[in-house]
Amino acid sequence: MGFSTVADFDQAYQSVQRSFAAGTTKNKEWRRRQLKRIWWMIEDNKQRIADALYADLHKHYQEAYCGDIKGVQGDVLRTLEKLDEWTKDERPSRSDPLNFLGRTTVRKEPLGVTLIIGAWNFPINVSLQPMIAAIAAGCAVILKPSDLATASQDLLMEIIPKYLDNDALRCISAGPREMGYILEHRFDHIFYTGSPNIGKIIHAAAAKHLTPVTLELGGQCPAIVAGSADPDLSAKHIAVTKFMNAGQICLNVNHVLVHPALRERLVEELSRHFNTFLGGKDNKPEYYTHIINDRNFDRLDNLLKKTSGQIVYGGQRDRESRYFAPTIVTGVKPGDSLLSEEIFGPILPIVDADFDTAISFTRSGEHPLAIYAFTGQETDKARILNETQSGGVTFNDCGLHVAGRDAPFGGVGNSGQGRYRGPHGVLTFSHLRTHTNAMPGWIESLLGARYPPYSVEKAHKMMPPTTPSFDRDGNDKPGSSKWTIGFGVLAISGLIMTQQDRIAALGLNLLK
Repeated sequence: MGFSTVADFDQAYQSVQRSFAAGTTKNKEWRRRQLKRIWWMIEDNKQRIADALYADLHKHYQEAYCGDIKGVQGDVLRTLEKLDEWTKDERPSRSDPLNFLGRTTVRKEPLGVTLIIGAWNFPINVSLQPMIAAIAAGCAVILKPSDLATASQDLLMEIIPKYLDNDALRCISAGPREMGYILEHRFDHIFYTGSPNIGKIIHAAAAKHLTPVTLELGGQCPAIVAGSADPDLSAKHIAVTKFMNAGQICLNVNHVLVHPALRERLVEELSRHFNTFLGGKDNKPEYYTHIINDRNFDRLDNLLKKTSGQIVYGGQRDRESRYFAPTIVTGVKPGDSLLSEEIFGPILPIVDADFDTAISFTRSGEHPLAIYAFTGQETDKARILNETQSGGVTFNDCGLHVAGRDAPFGGVGNSGQGRYRGPHGVLTFSHLRTHTNAMPGWIESLLGARYPPYSVEKAHKMMPPTTPSFDRDGNDKPGSSKWTIGFGVLAISGLIMTQQDRIAALGLNLLK
């Protein structure tokens, strides 16, 4: 299937704009119906999805089923279960008189027409999971699957119009040239999954329209193996993560920073587990994923050729089939080719580093999407959390922090901005719109201080001067009550302010 034409995109863009403007997507029953149809779209096409993922990535059914098929279906069911709760209005603190008397409400409204740009490593999952969140929030959607995973792209282009509302939810195909045209248009939100380099292009295009963006990027996620770690279990968890999808996962272990005293044992255990996973070092199992295309294969091949480290395991590769074996490289130093960029493949550099050096090295680069710290010391865990920054952290395993139900997933700095999963996805595609009401008419006669002409006396009636419970150095004053500082709130200042003063203070809240 070729790329959508300019006319195709223009028609899709106008259609989703009209549907959102008509209020179609705001209807809760419409949202539920679309979510349910996504579940059946996946169910009816499970084998076709698995076949497409095999064609694109040589991905085995087990990885396709767990990573793309059931992950999406589970997300649908959870969203349907919690839709009312995640989208309901909220009432701010009722202790504030304006909130109470004005019935102040925070309403979750859909941002509008959103563009979702998928990635090729999980071409079904990372396309449909954000779309599920956008639908749940009440948005109209233009979905652009990755053009590198062509079989998956073509399948989505075929089945989405058959199952979903084609007026409000469109799937288009686009390469770099077509994307340039698409990004000239104004959207109400753009959600992109991919590399930081392309993320910068998306961000720059969105900035022209002041369009908010969610960028789910990657980063050089380290595994830090402290001297107190269990070398066998650490190696097993690192190896299976590197094996999955042939390392083509944004959350994968990019490199291992291991205490020198543990390095030899760790490499031995990594090699043993890779042997087990492969069914033998020289075996090429049918269930092992291959590299997505020649360009990425050549990139990995060049990184490996340029390294100053030593290949101690693996290294077998075949450009024709794009098979690239799990490969362990030791003796890797800072500045090596394998540490120059996110590997996004099955190469595993091993760097000697004690715990202090590992933290320092991790802090010296861009913030990773994840940090994996293997340690038996609680003090080490505290140092990871206090002295580093990352999208998330898993201790003594890899990737578990993204598996928690309703937990947010997202990066920080170069690894991304924004988050989704569960209620956080709905919030990503929502605007929190506050509305309130005028005070009851009987209060108006007591609000004279809010109206001009102004005076110092009126100002102090509206907001009486306060005395804080702390001194200029930030120390709390002995015997001071923290409750005496909230003079602008009726519920707090009732014992100090007169009735007239309390009503006048309410007027200041109205002016804010």
